[in-house]
Amino acid sequence: MIIALVNSKGGVGKSTLAGNLAGWLHEHGRKVILADCDTQCSSSEWVKEAAPEIQVVRLANADEVLDELPSLKREAEYVVCDGPGSQTETSRALLMWADLAVIPAKASMFEARALDKNTAFVRQAQSIRKGPPDAVAVLSMVGRDYRLTKDMHDAASTLKLSLTDTPITLRQAYADAPGQATFVWRMGYSARDAADEIDALFQELLPEATSDKVLSLRKGNRGR
Repeated sequence: MIIALVNSKGGVGKSTLAGNLAGWLHEHGRKVILADCDTQCSSSEWVKEAAPEIQVVRLANADEVLDELPSLKREAEYVVCDGPGSQTETSRALLMWADLAVIPAKASMFEARALDKNTAFVRQAQSIRKGPPDAVAVLSMVGRDYRLTKDMHDAASTLKLSLTDTPITLRQAYADAPGQATFVWRMGYSARDAADEIDALFQELLPEATSDKVLSLRKGNRGR
């Protein structure tokens, strides 16, 4: 399964979600590859330090994405792609191979309006591919005292875009984890809320990833 974190704007939490998702899948016994398609290379540098066991590749442009993603999909159960903030051609290329497009968006009226542009890229890919990718938006960097208004829900509904029930709150732990070469669930009590939040979000996005039946089968196969 190829999961693309995409948004035409930078600073919305794509790398935070991509890095944590790759680590979360790995710790649930999944074979995962992180494909860093952002020129800043933030997620790949973080994951290399936090979990050296995870395979990390860097895809510098749209041509590399189109050429290499199919082979990466054959090598792992999940390929998590950290999309760029401004290179729209690279984002379009990701959507041509992705099974799931995750669109992080800040909770603001400006972001509600920007969803239209991001969703247009997804709809173009869906039209060309006659179906995929599935798409879902995630509210990111939400202030702790923020009360979700219906603005984002209305915007997503108008665009026929799913919105996760679990938002990602603006927490210091998310900013500290890369600098400490770790993930929020390894940071102890001070990051407990962030760990619970990230787990709830990923369980919502990928409920099959933690299936006891599937995990038992994988463990059984390892023992043969």
